[in-house]
Amino acid sequence: MSDASAHPFESLTPQRVVEAVESLGFWLPGEPFALNSYENRVYSLTDDDRRRWVVKFYRPERWRDEQILEEHAFLGELAANDIPVGAPWVSESGETLHHHGGFRFSLFANVVGQAPELDNPAHLFALGELIGRVHEVAARQPFRHRPHFDVDRMVCESRERVLQARWLNARQRDVYARVIEALLPLLRDHAWPASALQRVHGDCHLGNMLGRDEQFALVDFDDCAMAPAVQDLWMLLTAQSPEEWQMQLSEVIEGYESSLEFDRRQLGWIETLRTLRLIRHSAWLTSRWDDPAFPRAFPYVADSGYWDQHIRHLEQQRILLDSPRWLA
Repeated sequence: MSDASAHPFESLTPQRVVEAVESLGFWLPGEPFALNSYENRVYSLTDDDRRRWVVKFYRPERWRDEQILEEHAFLGELAANDIPVGAPWVSESGETLHHHGGFRFSLFANVVGQAPELDNPAHLFALGELIGRVHEVAARQPFRHRPHFDVDRMVCESRERVLQARWLNARQRDVYARVIEALLPLLRDHAWPASALQRVHGDCHLGNMLGRDEQFALVDFDDCAMAPAVQDLWMLLTAQSPEEWQMQLSEVIEGYESSLEFDRRQLGWIETLRTLRLIRHSAWLTSRWDDPAFPRAFPYVADSGYWDQHIRHLEQQRILLDSPRWLA
């Protein structure tokens, strides 16, 4: 690249994407189609046999090779147990992580389908059943290289990133720092013991669950980690009333327990996990601002109003940590 300040992904042109995939022995008659991904760069493409693929180019310097390969090994383990996941393509030499033009990338068979409906009891049961099957395999051994959910580390790293951001004014910096300081002991008090950590998908939102006719698959294990099992369940609980929330929970847990028992004490960790996600999301946005895709997709981060709203949300979570919703 001629501009030393340009982000590495700026050099990932469609031609380079095609060249990388064709270096594996494929021939692509058409152009790759960019999918909605920001942390990595992900493209849909079709080969000359009309097979559809998804190729992921990993963000430079985010994961070490052994962390990516551990994710791939987990996916291979799940696929070997007939669990529907987006597993990586394996070359004749047994490789799942490939290199081309300074990028690391992997190829995945395309998973078709639509996102589930979280107000549909049958969909909730099916998702609980799927995640239970994933966790039954996941509990057999731990990750050695992937991250662990550690409250202190995750909060403190995120706090430093946000306080270094240039958009907060002096008042917002002071209030944000005080809110985090008040939250941290509450999060510690409502955190999990190390013995509760297991391998999880880590990011079970609607965009990572695809299927049809109550048959779903999990895709994009890029955030897989050692965390409590409830990390993969709480984002399915979206209701805004106690009755609807209990309905969702009942269906998800019933499906989950088709494979293994769920420890209901973990429900008390949901607000901790929700708070961590809020804190980490804003830190993630600020830490990725040198990537031109982020200012285009998230322009509101540079607006003072966003930070006022974020601080209000964190203050609301402080209240909820003292009185978790609807767990009776």
